[in-house]
Amino acid sequence: MFDTPQKRRGRGAQSNRSGRFESTQRVDIDDGWQVMTGPVSAPSEDKGRTRLDPGDGALLPGSAEAPATLRTQWRVDTARRVITRNQSPDVHFDQSINPYRGCEHGCAYCFARPSHTYLGHSAGLDFERLLYAKLDAANLLRTELANPRYQCKPIALGVNTDAYQPLERELGITRQLLEVLLESRHPVYLISKSSLIERDLDLLVQMAERNLVTVSISMTTLDNTLSHRLEPRAAAPHRRLRTMRTLAGAGVPVRASVSPIIPALNEHEMDAILEASAQSGATGANAIVLRLPHELAQLFPEWLEACYPLKKTRVLKAIRSLRAGKLNTSDFASRFSGEGPRADIIRQRFEAACRRYGLKSGSEVFTTDVSQFRAPALPENEIGHGQQMPLF
Repeated sequence: MFDTPQKRRGRGAQSNRSGRFESTQRVDIDDGWQVMTGPVSAPSEDKGRTRLDPGDGALLPGSAEAPATLRTQWRVDTARRVITRNQSPDVHFDQSINPYRGCEHGCAYCFARPSHTYLGHSAGLDFERLLYAKLDAANLLRTELANPRYQCKPIALGVNTDAYQPLERELGITRQLLEVLLESRHPVYLISKSSLIERDLDLLVQMAERNLVTVSISMTTLDNTLSHRLEPRAAAPHRRLRTMRTLAGAGVPVRASVSPIIPALNEHEMDAILEASAQSGATGANAIVLRLPHELAQLFPEWLEACYPLKKTRVLKAIRSLRAGKLNTSDFASRFSGEGPRADIIRQRFEAACRRYGLKSGSEVFTTDVSQFRAPALPENEIGHGQQMPLF
């Protein structure tokens, strides 16, 4: 069956192109032989999530699929450690944890999509429906924090993919991680676009009382139609603002992440988003200009063609004006902000709006206390790396 607009309902990607590491490239092409007559109804997609055991087959990247296979599937990610470290000079944290690989929110712009190709999957539809979960993440974190050589630095939770995506409601991995971090008095940065974060308000309040947590809520747009097309399985804009109010009302520090700013699409909403966020209790904000690394340089234009065909040329031209004529640049100095006159205007507007609505910006919104850290207790009969074995 060839791709139709109805088939992509509830998904951000419009194709399942093979990843850049595959030796063969598979692309669905309509050669005109299949002719649809009469009205075509969109197939109902099962929103349940099926666990795949080791050895179960997965869809080939880029292959044509039947509608029944569009449901979300997940496997166990057998990681040996859970803390990831980076040395990027433009990132405000050195450590992060991602409980999940892939993300069911299906955001068309997600910079994490290309990471799925390392697993032999597509950055397109596979990223949204073939997920991996680190079921043992809490125990792995406990072991790493108990290592005598561990140095406490804030951990960013859910940076690559959302730690509160729909699968978290079923598995609860993120909550288990927060329980370990609270026990250890370890600071954490959270970022999400899901209202599920309210489930863990009891833990977040305790951490906030000890200056151990900040929460960023992604605010891409206030337009429900654009949000539904751009982030098909994420919370609606008004629901995210309500989450801000809930967290702020409980004393949890909240900021708005106005990301990504897509020139000529949601760029004009930046001031309104910051105003609504400030009114909802946010005390800080940051902004990142759209990035289109690797496969996203094909996937995002496909999304524009499907959802905003009349704006496609203008949006892509505006993106190139921020990226020295390209769709993406990886330079640390400009990859988050872009460069050129338009990028300068976006930055100036953002800073002016933050001042107008009393929002902090930059690294000052990420102040937490690392002095309270204490190594967590290891599970009974478990010996962590660097721990002495008992004599008796």
